[in-house]
Amino acid sequence: MFNSFDISTSGLVAQRMRLNAISSNLANMSTTRDEFGQAQPYRPRHVIFQTDTDVSTPSGGVGVKIGSVEMSTKPPLMKYQPGHPDADTEGYVRYPNVDMTTEMVDAMQATRAYEANIGVIEITKDFGQQSLRIIA
Repeated sequence: MFNSFDISTSGLVAQRMRLNAISSNLANMSTTRDEFGQAQPYRPRHVIFQTDTDVSTPSGGVGVKIGSVEMSTKPPLMKYQPGHPDADTEGYVRYPNVDMTTEMVDAMQATRAYEANIGVIEITKDFGQQSLRIIA
């Protein structure tokens, strides 16, 4: 029973990290400078999951862990704004290539997966309580 708690908890942690990356992408979708103040657009982050065999059940279920957090390799979006302080010599400003629709769909999917893991924890907890009532 505790193994299923561990697996669901690993899913909660992974989905929380995914939601953090998504919210960072959305918050920085208009950021034209990097953390050093250089005119480099924000690069969206994407969380990559992998199986975690350290968290497993006797029946073969395994947990999940963060494999890596990768930065997007998509080219930036170019917008013609000659009066912008970050415009290049031709008047174009480089913006992060963040698609709000895709990010929102990913956020909804991560939220549903988070809720599903909470549901599994609740069912497992109820199952354990019912088992104790039967035994006692």
